[in-house]
Amino acid sequence: MTKKAFMHTPSKSSKPLGTFTVGMLSLAVVISLRNLPLTAKHGLSTLLFYAIAVACFMLPYALISAELASFKPQGIYVWTRDALGKWWGFFSIWMQWFHNMTWYPAMLAFIASTLVYKMNPELAHNKVYLAVVILTGFWGLTFFNFLGINTSALFSSICVIFGTLVPGLILVSLAAFWIISGNPIAISFTWKDLFPEINNMSSLVLLSGMLLALCGLEANANLASDMINPRKNYPKAVGIGAIFTLAILVLGSLSIAIVIPKEEISLVSGLIKAFSLFFDKYNLSWMTSIIVTMTIAGSLGELNAWMLAGTKGLFISTQNDCLPKKFKKVNSKSVPTNLMLFQAIVVTIFTLIFLYLDSADLAYWILSALSIQMYLAMYICLFISGPVLRIKEPKAQRLYSVPGKFIGICILSFLGIVSCIFTLWISFLPPQEITLLSGANKIGYSLFLLLSFSINCLIPFSIYYTHNKLSKSLK
Repeated sequence: MTKKAFMHTPSKSSKPLGTFTVGMLSLAVVISLRNLPLTAKHGLSTLLFYAIAVACFMLPYALISAELASFKPQGIYVWTRDALGKWWGFFSIWMQWFHNMTWYPAMLAFIASTLVYKMNPELAHNKVYLAVVILTGFWGLTFFNFLGINTSALFSSICVIFGTLVPGLILVSLAAFWIISGNPIAISFTWKDLFPEINNMSSLVLLSGMLLALCGLEANANLASDMINPRKNYPKAVGIGAIFTLAILVLGSLSIAIVIPKEEISLVSGLIKAFSLFFDKYNLSWMTSIIVTMTIAGSLGELNAWMLAGTKGLFISTQNDCLPKKFKKVNSKSVPTNLMLFQAIVVTIFTLIFLYLDSADLAYWILSALSIQMYLAMYICLFISGPVLRIKEPKAQRLYSVPGKFIGICILSFLGIVSCIFTLWISFLPPQEITLLSGANKIGYSLFLLLSFSINCLIPFSIYYTHNKLSKSLK
């Protein structure tokens, strides 16, 4: 199989992905029930935080990416390459791909802790157990993706329906019944509670985690070339993903906040604890095991969707010789196997770093902070590329355009960039809700994140420069 096979856009009859499938994949890469405890810590003010995040961040990037995909259905690499040049194109796709390297271990740690929540909760803190689950799970999904995009997309779609949508609906229904039944609730519903208590900037740090929960709708533009009529149907798929995402995140977060006091919400096990409290109250304890299985399936579907979308996006950059030729290799199913294996090796390294930290919540937050920082860097490039492409390619046939023409896309880009810069800044601050490692201080925490982020930003430029220099010397 040649490299062109993976990039080829087949005829309409042979395209494997429909609007609903990509909508579910969009939902899979964005929504995660594991993020609900993080946002539940804000209580009723979650509504205000999400309103701001959606208006200033999610809506701008969703509309801009929908427009870009309507005339360039190849994803972030092509968008930023054509707008800003190959250097920034590779930087953007690298950051979109690499931000997951810190996120994958956190996601699999959530799966590992969920597996043993009822049987042996203490095992969730056993590093050997975590290492086995994380590495076995990720390497297993890596080889599973070798079966091709059809099989992988079907798996993720089924998982997100039965592992995310259904449990999310159950969680919200239980919370509603809890309130109607007159049970005590851990939050109050007053106008005052709608506004967060902001004592200092550290109080806003969890907002960056909220933005992470809203990221990813643009990722499946990497799969748009495998859709039926992508210019028309990709924006529809983004809309499907956005609507379901907001409904589950907002209502799900409030459902957890209703039953668990803020100070008792664990970032790792808070979701299953909420389900357990609901089911125990109504003598349905046996349902907890079923929900555990379903949420694990949902997490695997999300993980698998990102592995598929992220790797294909990076593969597109290899066609411009941004990476060594060995990464162009695909198997008989048109899957970039060498890139998938390279990804698994990088995740293995980050897993060892994850397990080195003593506190599960601290480790979870550090990896999440690094992830959102890298992703925000990509989004800044995306927001710049939107208006630039309007100027550079004004006559391109756009089947969907951002409302307001050029002024409209400039306003959305401005809102997005300001949101990214502000969130990037506060993400370097240690959150008040997280207990730091013994002996560590706030300055050390911030410096560690700043150094890590700086190195992560230099990596793609170093790879691009080194590879191109070697390529020229061999000619």
